Amino acid sequence: MPSANPVGNAAAVPASISAASPATSGTPSTTAGESESRLTVGPNIKLKGVEITDCDTLVVEGSVEATMDSRVIQISERGSFKGSAEIDIAEIRGHFDGNLTVREKLTIFATGRVTGRIRYGKVVIEEGGQLSGEVEFGTSGATRAQPARPALQAA
Repeated sequence: MPSANPVGNAAAVPASISAASPATSGTPSTTAGESESRLTVGPNIKLKGVEITDCDTLVVEGSVEATMDSRVIQISERGSFKGSAEIDIAEIRGHFDGNLTVREKLTIFATGRVTGRIRYGKVVIEEGGQLSGEVEFGTSGATRAQPARPALQAA
């Protein structure tokens, strides 16, 4: 008598998450057992018009149009994200278009392309990676920590 039923495991996971790896029955149970919240938008999946919050890691293998405030975004070579994201770490192998604030580290790999309004704490761009638009060092967190300017200068 078999102890694990792969069909039963796949049914417990939403289609958009299980579509990324339908043959791996261990992935959903491992993710569910940990405290990290992870959302994978699989290949050929389109997620549009949502706000993503309280997500530790968003993996984009398909297409996402959203607003996001979370910890990590990973965009695969065929993945694309359009919208606004405020995150700690970004790893871009595909396309990002919109407003991107990376509080810690932005990594654009050789196949990656980032366009729009970009703010970052640290940036790494591999040869072939593209970054274009309004690019600014520093994040909104750094802006909040600055002291107020003096009201008047001595004349």
